[in-house]
Amino acid sequence: MVDKPKVVMFPGVQKTSFVQSTFRKGIERTGLLRIAGMLTSRKWTFALMAVGFLLGRAVILESLTPFAVAYFTVIFFLRRDLLLPVAAAIVAGSWLAVAPEPMWIAMELAVVYLLLRGLEAYERAELSYAPLLVFLATMLVRLFGVVTTDTLDWYQLMMVGVEASLAFVLTLVFVQAIPVLTLTKKSSALKNEEIICLMIMLASIMTGAVGWTIYGMSVEHIMSRFMLLLFALVGGAPLGASVGVVAGLILSLADTNAIVQMSLLAFAGLLAGLLREGGKMAVAFGMLLGSSILSIYVGNQADVMASTWESVIAATMLMFTPKSIIRIISKYVPGTQEHVKSQHEYARRVRDVTAQRVNQFSEVFRQLSRSFGQLGQEATEKERREEAAGHFMNAAAERTCNACHKRELCWEGRFYDTYKMMTSMMTTVEEGRRLGPKEVPREWSVHCVKPHQVLNVMQQQHELYQHDRHWRKQLNDSRQLVAEQLSGVSQVMEDLAREIQREGQQLHLQEEQIREALEGLGLSIQGIEIINLEEGNVEIEVYHTFGRGYDECRKIIAPLLSDILGEPIAVMSETYPEKKGSAAQVIFGTAKAYEIETGVAGLAKGGDLLSGDSFSTVELGNGKFAVAISDGMGNGERAKQESSTALTILQQLLQSGMDEKLAIKSVNSVLLLRSSDEIFATVDVALIDMYSAKTTFMKIGSTPSFIKRGNEVIPITANNLPVGILQDIDIDLIRVQLQPGDTLIMMTDGIYDAPGHAVNKEMWMKRVIQEIRSDDPQEIADGLLDTVVRYHKGDIVDDMTVVVARVDKHQPEWATFRWPGVTKVERPRTVS
Repeated sequence: MVDKPKVVMFPGVQKTSFVQSTFRKGIERTGLLRIAGMLTSRKWTFALMAVGFLLGRAVILESLTPFAVAYFTVIFFLRRDLLLPVAAAIVAGSWLAVAPEPMWIAMELAVVYLLLRGLEAYERAELSYAPLLVFLATMLVRLFGVVTTDTLDWYQLMMVGVEASLAFVLTLVFVQAIPVLTLTKKSSALKNEEIICLMIMLASIMTGAVGWTIYGMSVEHIMSRFMLLLFALVGGAPLGASVGVVAGLILSLADTNAIVQMSLLAFAGLLAGLLREGGKMAVAFGMLLGSSILSIYVGNQADVMASTWESVIAATMLMFTPKSIIRIISKYVPGTQEHVKSQHEYARRVRDVTAQRVNQFSEVFRQLSRSFGQLGQEATEKERREEAAGHFMNAAAERTCNACHKRELCWEGRFYDTYKMMTSMMTTVEEGRRLGPKEVPREWSVHCVKPHQVLNVMQQQHELYQHDRHWRKQLNDSRQLVAEQLSGVSQVMEDLAREIQREGQQLHLQEEQIREALEGLGLSIQGIEIINLEEGNVEIEVYHTFGRGYDECRKIIAPLLSDILGEPIAVMSETYPEKKGSAAQVIFGTAKAYEIETGVAGLAKGGDLLSGDSFSTVELGNGKFAVAISDGMGNGERAKQESSTALTILQQLLQSGMDEKLAIKSVNSVLLLRSSDEIFATVDVALIDMYSAKTTFMKIGSTPSFIKRGNEVIPITANNLPVGILQDIDIDLIRVQLQPGDTLIMMTDGIYDAPGHAVNKEMWMKRVIQEIRSDDPQEIADGLLDTVVRYHKGDIVDDMTVVVARVDKHQPEWATFRWPGVTKVERPRTVS
């Protein structure tokens, strides 16, 4: 017997209604999907058959029919399921052509099909072979026709070669155009070559309507002008004129009497495209005006009236064309607003998905941090005492009492006294006292026959317990540090997600506003991309082709942006291309309220080349400037490696946005884990906010720093050990408000300890700094180092490094200016 599948029921839901409704919905959904699929498939079947019919009927140069076999071959690769109806439509169209050749067309299709099936047998049927197969099939069939009709001459051979070559080229064209025509192209942007291929295919389709007239009006003329209006409305004058040239050229090949159509359509497309901003009515008027002018110039009265009515009918068709079709076409044409919007929409979706994934990762790291934090929680003191007491009791009872003949008497008959004695012995062991044979209390000897053995066992267990407790503490500290680091990473990722969402705002309107303002000054801008418009953190990328001689970016663009944004804007970086003619990239950003000028001087111990000190002066990218100095243990390469490692890791963590204290702890843990040897280094960091000049000092085992403010010298000190020695380090953050003109001086112990222990080092250093009259940071650093070397009479007793940073108000190089007609840029709200 086969078990029946079980149905899972939810409380409050009746079985019959649940099953019936689910089954009914499934049937309805399946039926709707099947009907929709049938309608869609039938729609494309009729469309491709109609195209095949017209291409089968198309003839150029009075006798050449290269369209049919090229179209059939491409359909074989792209829509194999519609091959038979498309082939029938092609043969039917060739039967109704101006010069019917259904037999030769059918032979060409058959030869191509046989060649393709032969390649499939050898697994070589690839789309890249399609043009060559079409060329061979056309050449073979047409040569056979020329030979069998006894008209073999050089002209006929040349025409066979021309037709085969045209079929070869048209196959390449259809490979590019058919996916666009059927809206199956994966990319939403077309290259110029793909647009031209689409134009050629549409013009080829219209060639199949040559000879059809309605009340004296040519169907191919109406179709060509409608296509011209459609593309002129979408792409403007360049695309409209291009469509006119291509359509007119192919139509003139099909009908030699229509040679004037090439110039007529090109001129009409140009005028129609120039009036694109006016909408459908303006585009139709431009096409009507252009076609009428040339019709009057080259034709008689009847031709003028026929051309005018053809243009009117095409314009009427444009008026009834749904806007949705125009929007779909616009999305494929680069440069249109719809295409730009689709690109922005795609970028917004990518940003949203990225921000969502980053948020998910941030939550994962936060959960990991909580898990490690829970694992790292220590037990309370009471629990620890109870654990220790139980541990000692069990160890003593197992080692000594189990083999004792008085075990039952002690632990059953006199349990309270035994427990009291064991507790007293445990207290003695914990206090670290070691008792000799004569120092053992009398009550222990009276109660227990093996007091020395019990005491020795407790002492051994206590040592093991202390070691175990030490490593447990180390493990808990490591877990706690990992928890903090995971929490820091989670916070950084959360900030990154918020940044991505903020950058995803729709800023193309502001980009166009800035572009118009710059072009109003006569500047040709290749492109503008706004990365951020948040106040105090503006970032705008501009692409241009200016020369390097006049510096328009600093003199014109930055002052104009400062005016329309309402805050000082400066050039952050410029990147010029290696190839001539390419656009240069310039990044504009919020000008910092303060600027930092630095100077560094240093010497290695004994005049060696390699110093154990490392320093760093770098802008972190978040509006903060870091001045850091580190002194490794000892001298030489090993000390240099320690100090540079500490500074490099610290700099990278701070640039990622990690909290200052957590960054220092992470550096400390890395140095602890690098080796079992004693590796430590001092770390002295000053983070200067370039918008407010507020400075945060982080001093880990370092010497004092000094702030020179006029004639006053202010020391900055902190007492703690270097990183890499202890697991738990004290991190004191000292926050100081600097003022314009302040000079920050940071140094290693080789400079600070120069006067020796007999002199008050801080007072001596303050006096030396006060005697330096220069304001230049480099001169201050050189002067201080020179003073120390002279104090030791030319001897370099230790590695010496001094870093000097001067804080000044930022003065814009060029003043802002007001340009008439330029409005302020409206900034979007910041994503919270």
